[in-house]
Amino acid sequence: MSMQFDHVSVVKKSNVYFGGLCVSHTVQFADGTKKTLGVILPTSQALTFETHAPERMEIISGECRVQIADSADSELFRAGQSFYVPGNSRFKIETSEPLDYVCHFEG
Repeated sequence: MSMQFDHVSVVKKSNVYFGGLCVSHTVQFADGTKKTLGVILPTSQALTFETHAPERMEIISGECRVQIADSADSELFRAGQSFYVPGNSRFKIETSEPLDYVCHFEG
């Protein structure tokens, strides 16, 4: 797993969600694709994110529990793992420690 992205543009303005519990920055690549790099802080309850395009969430550090769409079960993901969320869907995520992630937009 590469620990950096080379030859990219970074949008200066951060994306702030849930009162600062999740903060990310958008990274744009020469081929027109984009990703976001962010941190989710520990939460007392799950945060719900809506997706438009399909997303693959790569966990860089920490661990989290994720429930995708209407699934009855949540699954544990740790650093080095990733999970996929379809477009026009949603997922709930919770963590008890700071979670670094990369969101790969795949649609």
